[in-house]
Amino acid sequence: MRLQDPLGPLLLSLTAIPVSYLVNSLSAVSDPISIAGIGVLVLLGLLVILYIFVQGDPPSDPLFYVFAIFSFTSVIDLIIWLEEDGYIKGFMEFYMKEGEPYLRTAHGLLICLWDGTVHYVLYLLMLAAIASGRSYKAVGLFWLGSLVMSMLIFLPGNIVGKYGTEIRPAFFLNVPYVLLPVWAGMRIFRGSHVLPKISAEKVSMSQKEGIVQRPYDMALIAYLLAAIAFTVFRGLLALDCPSDACFTYIYQYEPYLKDPVAYPKVQMLVCMFYVLPFQCLSIYALLVPGCSWMLDWTLIYAGAIAQAQFAHMGSSLYHRTPYTYRVPHDSWWVFVILNGLYTLGPQFLAYRCFKKPAFFLQKTFHSAEDGKKMN
Repeated sequence: MRLQDPLGPLLLSLTAIPVSYLVNSLSAVSDPISIAGIGVLVLLGLLVILYIFVQGDPPSDPLFYVFAIFSFTSVIDLIIWLEEDGYIKGFMEFYMKEGEPYLRTAHGLLICLWDGTVHYVLYLLMLAAIASGRSYKAVGLFWLGSLVMSMLIFLPGNIVGKYGTEIRPAFFLNVPYVLLPVWAGMRIFRGSHVLPKISAEKVSMSQKEGIVQRPYDMALIAYLLAAIAFTVFRGLLALDCPSDACFTYIYQYEPYLKDPVAYPKVQMLVCMFYVLPFQCLSIYALLVPGCSWMLDWTLIYAGAIAQAQFAHMGSSLYHRTPYTYRVPHDSWWVFVILNGLYTLGPQFLAYRCFKKPAFFLQKTFHSAEDGKKMN
């Protein structure tokens, strides 16, 4: 079995279980600097092991190393969630105590759960694609949006929230999650999508259809208009809007926005300043043909909203959140329906663009059927 085969990275990632147990048992691991140093040594050791084992047959894609190491840290995050919720014991106590104590918050544990499940599966899918020489651009873009959104909320939230005074050296172990996605994103963007065969005639016919002839796109525009209003509204809530409507909504439906951990406020501001412009551009792209950038950016948008909403909705209901900041019982369904629709919309938009891309393709392109450049 080669290490770059799908089973190799899977087995390597599972070594996180004995490694975390062994490190936790070392009595010398008790101060923040030692913990950060051990974290660095473990990651460097993994990279060395990967490099040595693939020397005879190096992977064709250097992102193999990134996904293999990140899959290891995903298992670590899953262990953190399992231990903090009482399912296991004796693995990551040392790290939670003197490493990153803010991971014990509802938001921290839920991003660990997301990383240990969704991101972990995405890493294995991308590693399998690299091993078989297949394209993983769609999966990679969804992962990119999810990871970037996670870091945009998590890192500033740690600094400006109530845990801002408890930043330890282990905080800087998050640096690879900031720098490597930039490099990975550049490589993923340069890849090509595996699209269905589309003739120039089909593209032309699709782009001649008005919005009335595309009921699915009309529904998506209706969603985007509602999502724009919801994004602006929650951004105003994060900025402490004094109106009666804002006051009523916060205390009756989303009191988590007032939690001093600051993650929900940071999320609403990130959505208002970064997601909102894309929502507006998406309406334009659904009305004007030829916006080929939608094929990539809707996948990033879908990943970003899925991760952010999972953490936000989960934290609003999670037992780790103080009772006064959880969703009131009589408002539970309103909260779930509003936030659920806000989460599902981007997934349907990305699916529409990826499965039926003809409307978004440029009129001058290489036909998938005859390989000739058409006008």
